[in-house]
Amino acid sequence: MMHNPIADVMTVLRNAESVGKKECILDYTSNLIISILDIFKENGYIASYKVVDNNTGGKIKVELIGMINDCKPIVPRHSVKKEDYLKFEKRYLPASNVGVMVVSTSKGIKSHNEVKGKVGGSLIAYVY
Repeated sequence: MMHNPIADVMTVLRNAESVGKKECILDYTSNLIISILDIFKENGYIASYKVVDNNTGGKIKVELIGMINDCKPIVPRHSVKKEDYLKFEKRYLPASNVGVMVVSTSKGIKSHNEVKGKVGGSLIAYVY
């Protein structure tokens, strides 16, 4: 039974990276998961992904490049003011300028580096 698809996707990515696989298949597709994968791709954590439609909801095939050390969802989702990103960077990321937090904002799903100091939002996940 699926309770948290974002957590399931992050677990599949983390486990595939830890055993050295070059690709993995995600059983869940949604616009949110695709937006998260876009951010991972833009920041160099995955090579590419492809949505495979099999008439039962679809799957996503992700090509890994071995850059993910850890990726997890942020539960509960914290609301962040535009000046409070540094506090959450210290909490979830290992060092300054290492890793990315995924933020849901009024401008869409963005990385925290894109919106830092501009707009607040809700933290979804992190990767480093």
